[in-house]
Amino acid sequence: MKRTESTNRKGDLAEYYAVTWLWDNGDEVFKNAGCDGPVDMVAMDSEGSIILIDVKTARLKPTPVNPEGVTMWKYGRTPIQKKLGVRFLLFNP
Repeated sequence: MKRTESTNRKGDLAEYYAVTWLWDNGDEVFKNAGCDGPVDMVAMDSEGSIILIDVKTARLKPTPVNPEGVTMWKYGRTPIQKKLGVRFLLFNP
């Protein structure tokens, strides 16, 4: 499997877990129909509040500072994500 295919597959898996986690927490979830854009999904909680979400996958990469090996997402939100108030949802496989 090519690297991009593997990376895309991991991202798809992370998004499916994110959707089920949000459902379990009582949220309605609407996935992005495209492959790119500033958000992966939109969630609406039981009070009607809208949350724009970008799902990221944690990586297991031990370092001397972090022996458990969970690497958080190393990049911040893009300017458009900041303007929109997008939140990251970190999936730890």
